[in-house]
Amino acid sequence: MAELESRVNVIEIKTSTIESKVDAFIQEMRDFKTEMRDRDNQRAAEIREIRQRQEEQIRDIDKKFDRIDQKFDQMDHKMSQMDQKIDGIGKFVQNLTIAAIVGIGAAVVGIGAMTFAVVTK
Repeated sequence: MAELESRVNVIEIKTSTIESKVDAFIQEMRDFKTEMRDRDNQRAAEIREIRQRQEEQIRDIDKKFDRIDQKFDQMDHKMSQMDQKIDGIGKFVQNLTIAAIVGIGAAVVGIGAMTFAVVTK
């Protein structure tokens, strides 16, 4: 019987050792799960922060493109004004040319009339 009791004691010791190891393992797994959740939460927070920064950058880029579009609109307006001025200058030069031709023609006719009057006298 003493041998049986010593075997039971050994089995009980081994069982309690195994139970304590299982309990320690369970606690370790709980700690691991908690740590993994914390890391997942940290990653999620980092991803949210990155997405927020990207959205801000996109908004900044959109604002810059809006400013560029406004500048192009201003340039287009100024170019159309310059085109109108150039057209006006062209019409002015055309009118001056016609006036000069008419003046030269009148001078030729006047000189011709004076020459005719001097020659016929």
